[in-house]
Amino acid sequence: RPHAPASRSPAGTCETASERRGRIRRTRTGARAHTHTAAMQIARARVPAPARGVALARRPRALRARTHALSSNDIKNGMAIEVDGQPCQVVEFLHVKPGKGSAFVRTKLRNYVTGTSKDHTFRAGEPLTAADVDRSDQQYSYPEGDTYVFMNMETFDETRLPTDSLGSAVDYLIEGMDVSVLTWNGKVIGVDLPNTVQLEIAETEPGVKGNSATGAEKDATLVTGKRLRVPLFLNEGDVVEVDTRDGKYLKRISS
Repeated sequence: RPHAPASRSPAGTCETASERRGRIRRTRTGARAHTHTAAMQIARARVPAPARGVALARRPRALRARTHALSSNDIKNGMAIEVDGQPCQVVEFLHVKPGKGSAFVRTKLRNYVTGTSKDHTFRAGEPLTAADVDRSDQQYSYPEGDTYVFMNMETFDETRLPTDSLGSAVDYLIEGMDVSVLTWNGKVIGVDLPNTVQLEIAETEPGVKGNSATGAEKDATLVTGKRLRVPLFLNEGDVVEVDTRDGKYLKRISS
């Protein structure tokens, strides 16, 4: 087969068919690259440049979950905390900043388990452990031997608590009283009473009419068996208001 005659390139030199095909491929590749570059330049020209002095928007950083450690600086009335391994409720607190020395927090705590109150002082910023105490609203029904029976008025489920688990709460319980049954670490530890209750005086010395001497008091026994000091003018059958947090007489309700 005769060879194809050589042709001349655009530069005027002779080239074979193979060389001509290679030159055509290179020309086409260069044209495509030129077209792509031109398109990119046009696209960039359409996007306005940011004004001088204007910061470009940045992608927002992922927010980190922050946990706040509980300390004595966070103490407030009603808070449940663990002290010496026991769940306690803050009854009173006072932040103190002396002129010299470190600041501290003076508190009055009520032990949920025993019902007793005590004073406790924390250093300012001292770490605390929250007491995970659950509450269930129930109503005191009746005593049964050495136990006290409470009822959930929605489900009618009964909770029976021994006397020793109620502490001083037994001094104020009367049938039909609404209380909160407390559970801590999966165990029923007692009940939380209203801050004040109204109870009748069962026994006391006869009152002297008109005797309202300031500070003069006498012994009295309430219908629950609770003994306390009351003013001289009170008589048996009088209904008085008592603070369940410290067991003190507050005022006479009726006679």
